[in-house]
Amino acid sequence: MTATTRRAALALPALMPGLAAAQAARPVTIVVPFAPGGSTDTVSRLMAERMGQVLGANVLVENRPGANTAIGAEAVSRAQPDGQTLLMAAGTTLTVNPVIQRNLPYRVEDFAPVVLASTFPFAVIARHDGPADIAALAAAARARPGRITYGTNGPTTLTNIAMLMVLERLGVTMQDVTYRGDAQALSDFLAGNLDLLVVAGSTAVPVFRNNQGRILGWTSAQRVPSTPGVPTFAESYPGFEALSWFGLLAPARTPPAQVARLNAAANEALNEPRVRERLTNEAQFLRGGSPEDFAAFLREQDRIWRPVLSRMEVPS
Repeated sequence: MTATTRRAALALPALMPGLAAAQAARPVTIVVPFAPGGSTDTVSRLMAERMGQVLGANVLVENRPGANTAIGAEAVSRAQPDGQTLLMAAGTTLTVNPVIQRNLPYRVEDFAPVVLASTFPFAVIARHDGPADIAALAAAARARPGRITYGTNGPTTLTNIAMLMVLERLGVTMQDVTYRGDAQALSDFLAGNLDLLVVAGSTAVPVFRNNQGRILGWTSAQRVPSTPGVPTFAESYPGFEALSWFGLLAPARTPPAQVARLNAAANEALNEPRVRERLTNEAQFLRGGSPEDFAAFLREQDRIWRPVLSRMEVPS
């Protein structure tokens, strides 16, 4: 062994902590299976900032929309189970798709639950020259069956399925108009090309506060704290509730220690006052908890929604 080689060998143990730190600091990517600008994007970016601080690594957000969230979900299901790639799933991804989509390129079992971030309702918004309340909406729809239009992100998303549940309770029909994201639907709504807009809180609350439309009702059982004067559909139709959710998942077979580390960082993010305030203002009910809590929640969602989806014959 030469003197140079000997010196390098002796120095190696001293370098190991630095090498380990560098490896631990590899970026984490949160894949969002929706277009930028929607609620999923918002919650992901808010959590990413705080998670990065806790983990001591950059946490990046990558939008991979398409195929009713299946493109992004499939990519994460096939990623290395090393804790560096996460999916911010929504109800559409793991509650709806496994029931209604044939040849889905992933299964619920392909993921390791990390944390349930939030649950949230949808708002049904009318233009100011449209119906003034839920009763007026039902009357208008009965007078013009199938002619009132409403914008959603697609017939097989929970946004539209929640609206189908509303229409079922009202006993009316309307026409769904599909958009690739909330931004496109909102643009058409503000231009007067849509009668109604069905969206989550990150879009609905600004429309309400900017006086660009009237929220007729939320699909939650309880009122949304950021819009306390706005009723819920449950107030007119007791027992009605249609919520979606956001949650972080890793590829299956991710080591439990990595899942626990990510769960701790995600819970820290959800407890950050700025994050809580922003998401609460956007009509989200923050959750958090353990990976086991999230796994139990997913099983319960399947129990609740599977018969609804079968009964309503949602197109695949």
